[in-house]
Amino acid sequence: MFKQLLLCVCLCLFVASCKREQRQFSQPPANFKAYDVTMSDIRPGSPGLPQPVQNPSDQRAFDASEGKRLFTQYNCSGCHFNGGGGIGPPLMDEKWIYGENPENIYDTIVEGRPNGMPSFRHKIPDNQVQELVAYVRSMSGQLRKDVAPTRNDSMNARRSEQRTERKTPQRSSPPPQ
Repeated sequence: MFKQLLLCVCLCLFVASCKREQRQFSQPPANFKAYDVTMSDIRPGSPGLPQPVQNPSDQRAFDASEGKRLFTQYNCSGCHFNGGGGIGPPLMDEKWIYGENPENIYDTIVEGRPNGMPSFRHKIPDNQVQELVAYVRSMSGQLRKDVAPTRNDSMNARRSEQRTERKTPQRSSPPPQ
């Protein structure tokens, strides 16, 4: 009888000490890298954003013109089609997904955006990003007219005087009389 009682107590202790496997269905699987993703706190149309930061390149015509040159050299036209939109959104209208302020455009270039805009962090120097921001803002008429870049020399009907080679005039003898 004592053996049966001892066996019963041991069996009860054994069953009570077993712990069932705990499963949490709300957490992602172990191979999911959700914690490596950097998310921006910029949201479309979010109210209460701080006052816009002034881009120093917005006040200099040379910087806006350099931004125009860089826009072509970094092949921004490949997606934005010279500002008219294509694969990327248009830059010439008043509809801006992530904001039209300089800091929004800067963050878009540096951080990238989901579904297409790559990040150019550590690929474009900071001063060139500011020049690109100035040019992008000039496309939608956000810069003063005296700062916004003008038409390219390559679009003129004739060659620019600045691109003409210097030639020394030659004196010719007077025509015979």
